[in-house]
This record gives sequence, structure tokens and C-alpha cells, in this order.
Amino acid sequence: MSEDATLLHQPAPEISAEALQRAEEMIEREEGVHNKLSGWLAAFVAAVAVTMSLFHLYTAYAIVRPEHLRAIHVAFVLFLSFLIFPIARRFRHRVMWWDWLLALAGVATTVYLIAGGDEFFDRSIVPNDWDIVFGVALALLILEAMRRTTGWILPLVTSCFLLYAFFGAYLPAPWTHKGYELPRLVGHMYMTLEGIYGTAVSVSSTLIILFTIYGAFLQFSGAGKFFIDFSFSAMGGRPTSAGRTVTLASFLLGGPSGSGVATTVTLGAVAAPMLAKVGYSKEEAGGLLAAGGLGAIISPPVLGAAAFLIAEFLKISYLDVLLMAVIPTCLYYLTLFVMVEIDVRKFGMKDVRFEQVESAWSLTKKYWFHFLSLVSIIVFMLMGFSPELSVFWATVVALVTSFLRRDCTLLSYELLRGREPLLRGFVDSGLIKALDGGSRAVLNVAATCAGAGLIVGVVTLTGLGLKFSSIVLAYAGNSLLLTAIYTALIVWIVGLAVPVTASYIICAVIAAPALIALKVPEFAAHMFIFYYAVLSEVSPPTALSPFAAAAITGGDPYKTTLQCWKYTTPAFLVPFMFVLEPSGQGLLLMGSTKALAGADWGSIAWVTFSAAAGIVALACGFQGWLLKRASFLERAMLIVAGFALVYTHLVSDIIGFSCIAAVVTMQWMRRDRAPA
Repeated sequence: MSEDATLLHQPAPEISAEALQRAEEMIEREEGVHNKLSGWLAAFVAAVAVTMSLFHLYTAYAIVRPEHLRAIHVAFVLFLSFLIFPIARRFRHRVMWWDWLLALAGVATTVYLIAGGDEFFDRSIVPNDWDIVFGVALALLILEAMRRTTGWILPLVTSCFLLYAFFGAYLPAPWTHKGYELPRLVGHMYMTLEGIYGTAVSVSSTLIILFTIYGAFLQFSGAGKFFIDFSFSAMGGRPTSAGRTVTLASFLLGGPSGSGVATTVTLGAVAAPMLAKVGYSKEEAGGLLAAGGLGAIISPPVLGAAAFLIAEFLKISYLDVLLMAVIPTCLYYLTLFVMVEIDVRKFGMKDVRFEQVESAWSLTKKYWFHFLSLVSIIVFMLMGFSPELSVFWATVVALVTSFLRRDCTLLSYELLRGREPLLRGFVDSGLIKALDGGSRAVLNVAATCAGAGLIVGVVTLTGLGLKFSSIVLAYAGNSLLLTAIYTALIVWIVGLAVPVTASYIICAVIAAPALIALKVPEFAAHMFIFYYAVLSEVSPPTALSPFAAAAITGGDPYKTTLQCWKYTTPAFLVPFMFVLEPSGQGLLLMGSTKALAGADWGSIAWVTFSAAAGIVALACGFQGWLLKRASFLERAMLIVAGFALVYTHLVSDIIGFSCIAAVVTMQWMRRDRAPA
């Protein structure tokens, strides 16, 4: 075995500027093309973004009327979106007159709403002419903001839903409805809390933005660098070190960020050369990086933005959502660890010696408080704080503990001791950059949530959700298995075109009722849809995480996507366990802390064990390796075992474990003839 030295957490010469530029383009595909402003204009936009963050931190602690909070949130989002995201790429890095006009128009719709007082909402059934003007303007502004931040597809999908509301009377059964005129539609969308200012914007204005601010504070406090350094130090010294490092670091980085693409790019810039030296091909390295990044969307304590919507749709606490995510997250990362172990043995990968600056223990002794920042949200929730207050105080913890670093980046000791100009030092501090970055990070998600409000408004107004679920049930013949398969396909297809958050919102209102009609608990149905919405992150043509990873490693984007599927597919069969049998709900810890108190822990332990065994069997079957290279028959038996263990029933469990035992026995009996 040859050994290569890899410097710990150093910019690698193998990553070219062109590769990083391509990765940045992948991020822009998800978050929109950004302006890079300078001078007074940059300072003005930063000041507005900081004001937005401070306002939302204030509302976490103070009481603000919901309709005012949501409207002001949308006004901030529209104002910043039109200044930060250009109308077209050729107008980048400048703000045109029409951008100012659109930005001010977004603010005007909120000023008009607040100035109208209670009377504004009282006349939602019979809006006046000015109501209609401002309501139509707001809808058009949201469509344009979505186009700038996410691309053309989501505005087109939203427009189709709006057309359905207008022309439902002309459609064939069972899609027909009476149709709605413009005043009725504007009144529902703009002048109630059922449309634009509904559930999605409620979550965006309370939870999502607070968590993006929290993630920005962790980033600028040095926590992100510490998590990468800790992972590299803890996992060094074995052939599996490279893959294990990526897996652990993706969890530590992704948990607070909730962004798959950002985690992939951040980690890939450091880890891609190391994976290449071990023996991973460009596509295999990109697939593993993307799979690790994907885990950010399903990992506590933040998960993806859609997780906050689950809590709002189900009217449960966010702590319950975190609880439901614990075991599936462990199973997901178990999949990655198993795949990494098999890769090393299957491809005979090399040892890599990390040239460690410090040991993991030494890093932990110095920077242990970053772990405190990571878990503080859950601690505050367990203490009885609301999610909003929990993330508020967790942000305060991140700020306070950052001073335990000698190289504190949020507010430097030189500034606090008066050794540098107060105003300039404060403006250039990490604290201001974190407040600025927290608001910028929420813009594309918030614009999506506002657009999703239009979709949800159409669904609730027309009854589309019930119509759609009845059609799915009719095609499935009321079979739970077929309904689950059809629902997964629907969510996956919708996710091919729109981001995870929008995919979840659309399918939660049109597809979840079909599962619920077959006695699947609401929490299980929504978690099922959430996990398959996440799968869209690795599915072309919107496979942003694999494409970003391919840009860094230099691999083929579509081959990288296939490699990412190889790493993630076993874990994505787990959601079927949520819905096919009541015992499978044990993987979600019964959906709440209250239900968990009276749960059968033996049943939960067994279903978790069978799910883990099924994942390992599928991973080995797909890779063609268990104790040694598997024959065609052995691979088939392992795959059958994996699918059997997904269906949590006694007979299927017996079949699954019998197949695994048979393959182990067969490979053990021929161990001397073909050593691993």
C-alpha cells in the first residue's frame, strides 16, 4: 500500500479556479444569479439585509400581528430580491431603474395592507378596485421574484395553478369546478391568511429566516471550519478515512445549514483531492460528496426548509419533527458508511496519511463550545421554549461562545478594546456579515414560499387536493402499496422541476390526502412526501448537488448523478416503512414526544434493526460485495432481502433475514478459494 500525504483543510491546487467557478454556477442555479455590488449601493443593500435580520430577531421575542409580520417579511424579500438578483444575466452587478421600481412596488403592497387596518381584511369577499390593483401587482411581483431566484419553471407551474382557478368550468370531469373571477381570487390570495400570506410565508417569516441567521452566525463564528478540521482529524489513518471524513463532515456541516448544494461545494473544495488520491474516480468522488451534501436536508437540528412546513401543516412542535428525523437520519448515514466500507474493499483503495495540524482531541479541547452551539436549539426546545425562541437563544449562544476563540471573528477583541476605529471595525465585523448573510440566504426560499402560497390558495379554494387524491386512489384500486408507489412517483416528478420546498408544499396539499384516506397517519404521510421531495436534489434535470460536485471534481455530471443514486438509493426505500405497516411508524418515534411516552420500545428497536439490516443488504446487493465479491445469485438474494425487510411484517422479515444468512453462509464456505 502506498501512502499519500494530504494537508489538513488546505486549499488544494488540484481544484482549479474554473472548477470553483462551475460550482458557483451550480449554486446560482438554485439560488439565482447574484449581483456583486460595490460602493454606496452595496452598503445600502447590506444595511437593508441587516435591518431585516434584526427585525426578525426582534419578532422572535416580541409580539407582532401575524398579518403584519408576514406582509413585512414579503416586502423585505421582494425589495432585496429585485436589488440582488438581476432581471437577466447581462444586467449583472448593477441595479437598473426597473429594479428600483419593482422593489418599491413590493413595499407599496405591504404599506397599503397595513394602512388599511382591519377593514382591509373585512372586505376580502368584495374587494374594491384598489385592492384588486395591489393584489394583482403583488402576485406578479412574486412570480417575477421566483423567476429571478429559482428560474422559469416554478413561476410557470404557479401560473398553471392560477389558470386552473380561472378556467376550471371549462375542464373535463373530474377536474372541473365552477371557476373564480379576479376579485374573488384576489380577495382570497391577498386579503386573507389562506393565500400568499398563508402557512408557507408564516413559516418563512418565523422559523426559516431565524434558522438561516443562526446558520450564518455559526459560519462566521468559525464553527464550519472547526467541523471540517475535526472530521479530518478524527477519521485519518485508514483506507476508509477519506469516505468516512466526507460522511462525518457532511453531517456536522449540513446539520446547521440545511442546504445540500452549499454543503457539497464547501466540503468538496477541501475533500475532492483527498478522494482522488485514495482511488475514487471523479464521478465516484462527486457522487459521495453529493450524497453527503444531500444529508444536510434531512439532518437535525435544521433539516431543510420543508421541515418547518411539516410542523406548521401538522400543527405540531418543531421538536416533534426533529424527533421524527432522528432514526431516518441515522439510517441514511449508515448507508453512506456501509457504501464507503464496501468501496475500499471492492476497489482496493489506498491508505492516505493526513498531515494533521492537531489531533481531534486537541481540537475538541480548544473548540468544544462549537458543539454546544450545534445542540443548543434542541436543549432549549426540551426546556420548553418555542422553536422561535429556541433558535433566537441558540444564536445568542453562538455569538457569546464565539468570544471563547482567540481569533473571534464575530466581534474582534481589538474592536472591543478600542484598538481599532469603532464604526469601521463594527461595519466590517463578522457580526454584521452574519446578519447580512442570514437575510440573503432566505431570499430564494422565501420567494418560493410566497409563490407556494398562491398554489395552496388555489388548492384550498377549488378543492383540487380531494379531487387529485380520489383519482390516485381510483388508479391504485385503494391498494396502500400502489398508492404509496404512485405518490412517490408524483412527488419525484414534481421535484424534477421545482426545488425541494416547493415540491413538498405542492404534494402535501394534493398527494398526502390519498395516503391519509387509507388510514396512514398524517405525520407518516407528510414525512414520506418530504423524503421523496428531497430525492429531487439528485434527480436530473435539477440534480444540483451532483452537478456542483461534478464541477469540482471534473467528472461527468450525469455519471456523477448515477453514482450519487448508488449511494443514496438504499436509504430512500426507508420511507415506505413509514406507511405500509403501523409498526414502521416506530422509525419516526411515533410522531411526537407524547405518543412516544407510551410506545412499545421493543417494537421500535426491532423495526430499526430490520431497517438497518435491509439497508445493508441493499447496499451490498447494489455494490455486489458482502464479505467478498458476490455472485449474481448472491446479489439477487441480497436485493430481495433488502426489499423484504422494508415491508415490516413477520413473514417478510423471515424471508429477508433468511436470504442474508444464506448469502453469508455461501460466502463463508468459499472463503479459502477466493480470499477477500
